[in-house]
Amino acid sequence: MSDWFAVWGHAVNALSHTQVRDWVLVLLMPVFFAAVVLEWWRMRRTLGANGRPVYELRDSLDSMTLGGIYTVLDVMLVVAFVLPAMNWAHEHRLMTIEVTAWTFAALYLGVEFCYYWFHRASHRIRWFWCAHVVHHGSEHMNFTTAMRQSWLYSFAGNWLFYTPMVFIGFEPGWVLFALSMNLAYQFFIHTQWVDKLPAPIEFIFNTPSHHRAHHGRNPAYIDRNYGGTLIIFDRLFGTFVEEREPVDYGLVRQVRSHNPLWLTVHEWVHMLRDIARPGPWGQRMKHLWAPPEWERARDNHVHASQSPPRSHDPARP
Repeated sequence: MSDWFAVWGHAVNALSHTQVRDWVLVLLMPVFFAAVVLEWWRMRRTLGANGRPVYELRDSLDSMTLGGIYTVLDVMLVVAFVLPAMNWAHEHRLMTIEVTAWTFAALYLGVEFCYYWFHRASHRIRWFWCAHVVHHGSEHMNFTTAMRQSWLYSFAGNWLFYTPMVFIGFEPGWVLFALSMNLAYQFFIHTQWVDKLPAPIEFIFNTPSHHRAHHGRNPAYIDRNYGGTLIIFDRLFGTFVEEREPVDYGLVRQVRSHNPLWLTVHEWVHMLRDIARPGPWGQRMKHLWAPPEWERARDNHVHASQSPPRSHDPARP
């Protein structure tokens, strides 16, 4: 028990030394909620391209509940564990980079590059998918969907993808600030309110159209459009897809639950069950890093999953 009090005391002490830039997402909460109200008013009687209402009360409440839990617990985890780890990395940096307008632009582009690979890994490595799957659980697309997050991201190690920017020489607070600005931008692309934008914008930036495709469970859309603010790395690395057919949102096999705890941990439970299944340890442990759809041999017949990526059996809490 004393260890927990020590961790709590460390977190409270660290919080007292934070700066305004560290709270950008929290400070933007009123803006996010105002956007939700405006979008709901505009789209409250609108059906999406998939034939579902753009807004459904229980779904939006689930998303906002998960977002609230994420905001509180993730802040504590970042302050207690992530920042100390990043500060250690900064002590071993290659150089010191002072933040100016130009270096911040370079930092933002670097964070965008790191985010692309974090996001791609979150779809193609099951360990990271266990946390990211929460965000894809809604069958609706609106601003509240952006709030649907897992507070286990820090536990899964998402911050590891951004430590290269710290090793290069950027101060951890600035790296996390750039990431926060990237995530703030992404809030506004979770919408059906905006159709396609002018071609030059669609070519360079991640837009509502590109991100709607990313959230689709249509075979053509699965595991595409990983960018945060920009779409250029998807074009460069061959993961871009244009929104063409109507988007069917959600998981290939949807988790039917409104329990925020189960919505957060269900894929971790499924992964641990797969690991616990008898077999060679090499094969059992592969569930940690193999793609989410990967399956082991059963009954001595080696086979691959015939279902699309992100296909997981639904379960009840």
